[in-house]
Amino acid sequence: MDVSAQLALTVLMGVFLAAVAVTLTRVEDWRSYTPLAGGGGYGEESGYVSEEKPAGLIRWLTTVDHKDIGMLYGAYAVIAFVWGGLAVILMRTELLTPAMDVLTPIAEAIGAGQGENLYNGLLTTHGITMLFLFGTPIIAAFANYLIPLLIGADDMAFPRINAIAFWLLPPGALLVWAGFLLLPLGVDPSQTSWTMYTPLSIEQEAGTVAGTGADMMLLGLHLTGVSATMGAINFIATIFTEAGDDVNWANLDIFSWTMLTQSGLILFSFPLLGSVLIMLLLDRNFGTTFFTVDGGGSILYQHLFWFFGHPEVYILVLPPMGIVSYVLPKFSGRKLFGFKFVVYSTLAIGVLSFGVWAHHMFSTGIDPRIRASFMAVSLAIAIPSAVKVFNWITTMWNGKIRLTAPMLFCIGFVQNFILGGVTGVFLAAVPVDLVLHDTYYVVGHFHYIVMGAIAFAGFAGLYYWYPMFTGRMYQRTLAKVHFWTWMIGTNITFLAMLLLGYEGMPRRYATYVFDGELVALDMVQALHVAASLGAFLMLFGGIVWLYNFVQSWYEGPVAGEDPWDLKDLGMRGREFVWNDRRIRTAVTDGGEEDEELATDGGQVDEDD
Repeated sequence: MDVSAQLALTVLMGVFLAAVAVTLTRVEDWRSYTPLAGGGGYGEESGYVSEEKPAGLIRWLTTVDHKDIGMLYGAYAVIAFVWGGLAVILMRTELLTPAMDVLTPIAEAIGAGQGENLYNGLLTTHGITMLFLFGTPIIAAFANYLIPLLIGADDMAFPRINAIAFWLLPPGALLVWAGFLLLPLGVDPSQTSWTMYTPLSIEQEAGTVAGTGADMMLLGLHLTGVSATMGAINFIATIFTEAGDDVNWANLDIFSWTMLTQSGLILFSFPLLGSVLIMLLLDRNFGTTFFTVDGGGSILYQHLFWFFGHPEVYILVLPPMGIVSYVLPKFSGRKLFGFKFVVYSTLAIGVLSFGVWAHHMFSTGIDPRIRASFMAVSLAIAIPSAVKVFNWITTMWNGKIRLTAPMLFCIGFVQNFILGGVTGVFLAAVPVDLVLHDTYYVVGHFHYIVMGAIAFAGFAGLYYWYPMFTGRMYQRTLAKVHFWTWMIGTNITFLAMLLLGYEGMPRRYATYVFDGELVALDMVQALHVAASLGAFLMLFGGIVWLYNFVQSWYEGPVAGEDPWDLKDLGMRGREFVWNDRRIRTAVTDGGEEDEELATDGGQVDEDD
């Protein structure tokens, strides 16, 4: 693709974004808002209530209600989760055998080159989708719906910016996936992996029609970064300026604390990612030398990328920690042990997260004194994480535990987080990292955190707030089937990956051959088979979860005002007080109160 074509593509993208902005501005003029006389708040409906609020699809396309936008984020994240999950299932199927047996015929059939090219494309889209299109948006889904309710606000501080931040994501996803969607037009999926390391990401099909897929992926990532930054500004402004009179820093809920810290991390890290993406696009298409070998170099790229990349891990994990800290005490019959120390540890993680990025670069030949300093900080950041684990376990100690689905996922989070954290401590040590760097040990450690911990906390939150989101209760048996398939599946898959790392299996490889005198190929293949079987088990559990949520949404029993029996314990949160008020208002306005109430957990002294 010549320079004129690249310029045309850039202009076309700019016109598209301008059209999106103008459209959003125009549709907002269709709506009028009448604040409630009572001033809104967590006990009442949102302050942004429209007498002309449309129904059906128009409602979802034009809404600025924080609850609606939270639901939109959730639906978007589920779609991305399915895409990323199917990509990794294809990869794990290929890795059942040492040779390229599965993806080659698929690649030939869809015109994606060789099987190795398709594997690299799946690897790239899996990583970017799960981190940027699922991880950050699913957290935004919880935060948009819940934070105004938890702090007694009418809505987000900037409702229209909130809507725009979401509507930047669908075009971002289409651009990230464009390499697959435009295969018939000769465009190839990006094959750079999610880290987009240079010089590979600069040279790979740059300036060609086939390489447009990588360019569009970079543009899509840029849109998601802008969206996350807008959301972060909104969350900070909302917590600081919109909280009710009875909410102060001493009684601010733990989820809002973690979102506040996460938003600060986004403000300091995502703009750098945007700068890196722009420089990478310029290197690919306009001959600049920011990261080329004869320019800034690939080490500069790694420093800039990981200065964003490692805080990104905590951007993804801090809000799930907040969810666990919020939900786990509800089913332990006790308040969160050491609340202040959980808050302090959250802030400590936020500060220290910007001092550990170079532990991803221990094997690049950087100065040993620099490696030692980053090793020290990388080990130190484990301390506030351990404080949280201690507080979660102590909260459960001698508590009246109810093993509901949310509680099971919270306990699963704690177990997986311990395994992921301990394996991370080993990687923080320079001598160990030099041996295990870029092996499957790193993959196992990382996935114990992002899938075994973050996803488990997300499911805990989804199950806990599902009755409030939908007014219905899910099927308890299916929820526990989901938990056990995921609990067993994650540990089979990621433990096998840790063992593969010990055997020297490098990451990102589609095929594998080993010297029989060093390691038996049969053992490596057996571990890959185990990892794939665990992934298939999680696929089954995911299907059960999706069926349960969709079916229960339409046919589940009415949840009632206090679905978790927390009112008598004095542990009902502000959001369920608001939900109670909403239900009572609906009945008063002419609805019918359904006597069929269902809870997941039964009595306090029962193990459900």
